[in-house]
Amino acid sequence: MTIMAGMGGPTGTGVGPLLRGWRERRQLSQLQLALRADSSARHLSFVENGRARPSRELVLRLAEQLDVPVRERNALLLAAGYAPHYPETPLDAPSMDALRGGMERLLAAHDPYPTVVVDRSFRVLAANRSLGLLLDGVAPHLLQPPLNAIRVTLHPDGLAPRIVNLREWRRHLLERMEQKLELVRSEPLRRLYEEVRDYPEPSDGPADCPADGSAGGPGAEGFPFALPLRIRHEGRILSFLSTIATFNTPLDVTVSELAMETFLPADAETVRFLQSAVEQ
Repeated sequence: MTIMAGMGGPTGTGVGPLLRGWRERRQLSQLQLALRADSSARHLSFVENGRARPSRELVLRLAEQLDVPVRERNALLLAAGYAPHYPETPLDAPSMDALRGGMERLLAAHDPYPTVVVDRSFRVLAANRSLGLLLDGVAPHLLQPPLNAIRVTLHPDGLAPRIVNLREWRRHLLERMEQKLELVRSEPLRRLYEEVRDYPEPSDGPADCPADGSAGGPGAEGFPFALPLRIRHEGRILSFLSTIATFNTPLDVTVSELAMETFLPADAETVRFLQSAVEQ
């Protein structure tokens, strides 16, 4: 897999080419987008060609209809000659107290299911105590701050040797990163992608299971609806299904890039193990 130099959101010399790039990415005609944004195809054509400067309000309406990431909406405004609309508040700022408190309550509520909060570069910002079950055996140097969820998972000194379906899970994570790089310009994320992409690829063998998770092994069950994460742990295989939660209609760049990932037990044996681990 290769990340091309042009990835990381549409590029251009001004707001017009940027908007055109996003529109083409969303496979919309000028007329379709203009109708959705309460404008006209003629005016939108002039904007994209650099013959007209869009108002601040029109840039925001177009960005909303194109589902442009919040950070990139600010980039559109700057390209049009306007100040950014969305603040980027540090997560440890006093104004984020309510947000942090809410996340902490959610993390605690998900116990005994391992749950982690990451930023756009997959840096771990918070986690519940059950995440420690998955990190058992990970080399200490990978657990030093800032801990990165992707690196810990795929590094040869991390979880990788214990993941039964490593080939499929690795492919899933790389594709997830590629999708992010299609939408946002992030050098840290690009460097991380290039790093983990170059880790040794898992070899074919009986330890790998099909993408549907139906191969054998202790505690294995069929998962025709989602790819499970299957990890060896203390002589058993734990099976998890990953869910990701984000904030709806975020008004802050930091908030827009937070993601809470929960690993739900995918079989009865994993449920029993997680419950017994919490009771100990």
